[in-house]
Amino acid sequence: MTIELPSLTIPGMTVDVLRAKCANCSMHQLCLPMGLGAADMDRLDEIIGRRRKVPRGGTLFRIGDPFASLYAIRLGHFKTYQVNPDGAEQITGFQMAGELLGMDAISTDRHHCNAIALEDSEVCDIPFASLQQLLADMPALLRHFHRMMSQEITREQSVMLLLGNMQATQRFAAFIVNLSSRYEARGYSATQFQLRMSREEIGNYLGLTIESISRLLSKFKKEALLKVSNREIELLDLPRLKAITAGTDRCG
Repeated sequence: MTIELPSLTIPGMTVDVLRAKCANCSMHQLCLPMGLGAADMDRLDEIIGRRRKVPRGGTLFRIGDPFASLYAIRLGHFKTYQVNPDGAEQITGFQMAGELLGMDAISTDRHHCNAIALEDSEVCDIPFASLQQLLADMPALLRHFHRMMSQEITREQSVMLLLGNMQATQRFAAFIVNLSSRYEARGYSATQFQLRMSREEIGNYLGLTIESISRLLSKFKKEALLKVSNREIELLDLPRLKAITAGTDRCG
């Protein structure tokens, strides 16, 4: 159901302007404005550039592109990947609404990965030079930015652990549990969601073949851990999936 906003008579405050403001975005508690007051939110709104639509399969940035902005995902999903010396694609992450893209380029002023939309998506362009000025003036925003960078480091460490020490069953369970927790943090169901990425992409990310992913899906369905219909997934036993991830339950 679409709810139409009433007409506004405040100069400059059109419906489009209100919709574009951070405070009116459903993802604002997960993105940069977390914990900011009204005045600070207004200052952040002033530096945010245009919202940019990226169609499914479209590129947000490529390896080697100069760094100018961070991108807050407002709608949709992305994948990031690097290219190995032999030319093969290696997926480094899947990102969803409420997360930032582009932090890989802060240290060198060049992007180190490609970012591709997995579905029709929309991002908010945050010019980094302007953001740096705000970070110096707004301690609350700086603290939150540091938290987001710390989370990114932790995520990368988790991926290294995932690929280095976990068995295939654990890897796949950890992937599903991670998606579950991220959807729950966004107010969606923790047990029913759609996989926006293909089985081949999941396998690439986890270091497994597409055949292995298909076998694991069949295995998890047989163990009554989940239901799968095309890309729709329902988690039937989330506690056990978490136990498999932790290595305290050996599936099958």
